[in-house]
Amino acid sequence: MDYSVEVVRSRRARRTSLRVTREGVVRLTIPLWGSKKAALRWVESRHEWIVAALERLQRSREENPPLSDEEVERLRRVAKEKLPAMLQAASLRTGLRYGRLTIRKSRTRWGSCTREGNISLSLFLAALPDELIDYVCDHELCHTIHHNHSAEFHALVNLHTEEREKELQKRLKMYRPR
Repeated sequence: MDYSVEVVRSRRARRTSLRVTREGVVRLTIPLWGSKKAALRWVESRHEWIVAALERLQRSREENPPLSDEEVERLRRVAKEKLPAMLQAASLRTGLRYGRLTIRKSRTRWGSCTREGNISLSLFLAALPDELIDYVCDHELCHTIHHNHSAEFHALVNLHTEEREKELQKRLKMYRPR
């Protein structure tokens, strides 16, 4: 399999890392102080992993083709109708408050929460079962208290998901925003 490697130098990188993006780009990230020559030798040693990752991506695209623009817009309408009500219900159920809600076309994460307590949800959540939407809402609301994934954060999520966080998280991983 033929591929090229995109090399990125990063101030924030603490180590050399390699990943295949959703678009099929093989991206090598190197810390500013890192050796490009050594990193490229390391990439050569990872050839089998890269080929396997590109093949998995291709299979995933064939099994779950990206949504058309019309399908995305339909889903956006559903999300704008459904997600605010579900987040509000989760807020009332948990007693956790949030600031603003934004619905975005995020393909990398289901949701996020700022330090100010503003929550952003992916419009692709609207295509999931309600139980998983509730889980993501609970998860993000818990970030209004704990802005990390500490033991305390997970204990709070578990409290609000009736000790089912791991099960729900495992089910959520079966889906991908597309």
